[in-house]
Amino acid sequence: MVGCGNMGASLLARWVDVPGMTYAAVDPVATFPDSRVKTFKSAADVQGGPYDLLVIAVKPQMIADVIPDYLKYVRPDAPALSIAAGVACERLETVVGSRPIIRVMPNLPASIGKGVSGVYFNDKTPDDAKTLARQMMQAAGSVVEVDKEDDLDKVTAIAGSGPGYVFEIARTYVEAAKELGFEESQARKLVLDTIAGTIELAASSSDDLADMRNAVTSKAGTTEAGLKALNGNGDLSRLLLEATQAAYKRAVELR
Repeated sequence: MVGCGNMGASLLARWVDVPGMTYAAVDPVATFPDSRVKTFKSAADVQGGPYDLLVIAVKPQMIADVIPDYLKYVRPDAPALSIAAGVACERLETVVGSRPIIRVMPNLPASIGKGVSGVYFNDKTPDDAKTLARQMMQAAGSVVEVDKEDDLDKVTAIAGSGPGYVFEIARTYVEAAKELGFEESQARKLVLDTIAGTIELAASSSDDLADMRNAVTSKAGTTEAGLKALNGNGDLSRLLLEATQAAYKRAVELR
């Protein structure tokens, strides 16, 4: 693994539990507290190999400058698994050469095994590499495979960037609770536990989300009043559409 920042370390924390796997991680500042992971500061420090998989976990703009120094440490046919948002297979191939390329779009809850990841395989990826990638990503949460690379940019807009949207919604919800007079700790507990419980309930049901909303909305009641203020004129729907479209547009620009 080249690069072991927040997302890379979050995934690695789950990947170490995949049976039969050991890892080497390179990052100038990061260390990893697990004996199954060898850590190195730079390409010059790397020992061992040739390795069977190259994980690209550096920032997109660093790939062309950084990754070539590591190709000598992996087998010529070793798959490259990239978690870099918006960097297309065509662009990756100019750096890593003609080999299996697996693009993964994870999100931050992967650190607790509750992530959701989009996965795309280029046409050079053999079945055994696909199986390994699925195992690794399933260790971090749920997996959605896409057949078109463009769809991975859409996954980025929905799931990859999604925790940021949710954190912001939760933050503003907490602030609203504080405006009603609750202390920070009370507001945070009320809001986060409400969100967590509601999402768990929705995930455990096959009911339509609109039907579930309607089931807790009494006519002329408090929830109806709140919902009218929240999205009665469609502002919330519009904002979420604009947010996901803006994120998708940026992912496309990064290709």
